[in-house]
Amino acid sequence: VDDERIVWYGIRYIVERFIERRWTLEDVERADRFYGTHKAPSNSPYPYPRHLFLRFIEENDGYMPIRVQALDEGTAVLPHVPVFQITAEDAYSPLCTFFETLLVQSWYPATVATLSRRTKDIIAAAFDASVEGGRDSPLLPSRLHDFGFRGTTCLEQSVLGGVAHLLNFDGTDTLSAAYYAQFELNAGRPVGTSIPATEHSVMTAWPTERGAVENMIRKFGDGLFATVMDSYDYQNALDTVVPAVSRDVISLGGYWVLRPDSGDPTDAVLAALRAGEKAFGTTVNAKGYKVTNNVGVIQGDGIDIHTVKKILDAVLEAGFSAQNVAFGMGGGLLQKVNRDTLSMAVKLCEISYPDGTTKHVVKCPSGDASKCSLPGELAVKLVDGVPTVFPKGSVEEGEDLLRVVYDKRPVEKAHPTFDDLRKVVSSTWSALEGGKTGVDPVSARLRTVQSSLISRARRH
Repeated sequence: VDDERIVWYGIRYIVERFIERRWTLEDVERADRFYGTHKAPSNSPYPYPRHLFLRFIEENDGYMPIRVQALDEGTAVLPHVPVFQITAEDAYSPLCTFFETLLVQSWYPATVATLSRRTKDIIAAAFDASVEGGRDSPLLPSRLHDFGFRGTTCLEQSVLGGVAHLLNFDGTDTLSAAYYAQFELNAGRPVGTSIPATEHSVMTAWPTERGAVENMIRKFGDGLFATVMDSYDYQNALDTVVPAVSRDVISLGGYWVLRPDSGDPTDAVLAALRAGEKAFGTTVNAKGYKVTNNVGVIQGDGIDIHTVKKILDAVLEAGFSAQNVAFGMGGGLLQKVNRDTLSMAVKLCEISYPDGTTKHVVKCPSGDASKCSLPGELAVKLVDGVPTVFPKGSVEEGEDLLRVVYDKRPVEKAHPTFDDLRKVVSSTWSALEGGKTGVDPVSARLRTVQSSLISRARRH
């Protein structure tokens, strides 16, 4: 992609749910039973540092004796900037490995947040071209709706991914995420919204599609409502049902959202807009684009970041404003991502040996420079508005954007509200606008250290 910016999000959930828990002797007993039969091929004992678990239960009141630093959630960064850093000292240093897998699972909410944000930029560009007020229009936050709840693997995934999307938009049918964000992250203030809408089982339960639509108009016709239109014959529904009930919608002052759910997505959207124009009429806005009166369309079938742009390009080409169209993204938002989407990984960067010596560690496969890691303990500070990574010792403590979020036990910290997180995403994303490509977020000092270590390692 041309845009390399990443939205960092998801560390708080992991820290609070898993890292801050207190271990007990009973936990160690269960670990004994598990590891005692885990080694293949004969279910023999598998090695694990039992003595360290017993030790920190006694010495540290059961809290895992590690230190975790992380960037503030919502911060936008460029690739190669560390978003978290784990440290464990002395005898406890092997425990770092136990948290690599757990903490790197933050890839999922961070990836969804980033995908959602990049999609918002595409929609915002279409708004700038064809909507009065451009990207500042109050309609923009509702243009990408989360349709992904039913496709998630579990309730927890729906919350993690759904909340990440809500950093950028307020439209969602993933109620688990909207509920969690409202009551756990935003002091009870609403975060996500939706509108009354039918699905196929509702439409097909009525003797006719027109009857189902008329029922929606009776119940919700004075506001926003949506109906799926392709239960039998999409084009026929547009040609017959839409004009038959248009006067009822107009008389009530409502807004009807037509939802196609099959066929070519671009063709389906254009067909709905033309049907809406014919039945309801249009108003040409100050930018010269047609706005359909009292009716619009939401496309929720076959939607991903690429089809969003394709559809919007076609909509504007046909003379319609982007404000007429919303998108419902399900699998393309919450499922069709993986850890490699943003290439998130955790690597060892520094180790201290029993004799007191410290070694900066780097990985750099000769066949793939993109997998080169950064050496030494790291810090991140702003340089001309860009979060930039430095060796730890070269950054003043107050400048380091890697904040301590856990230090051998829970630390007292004030969490921003979800409303504030949205502002952080918006401001830090915009601050990197001029640095999408060609900006190295790794300081020259750290690059010098990295290059020296790589050259030395390859000689040996």
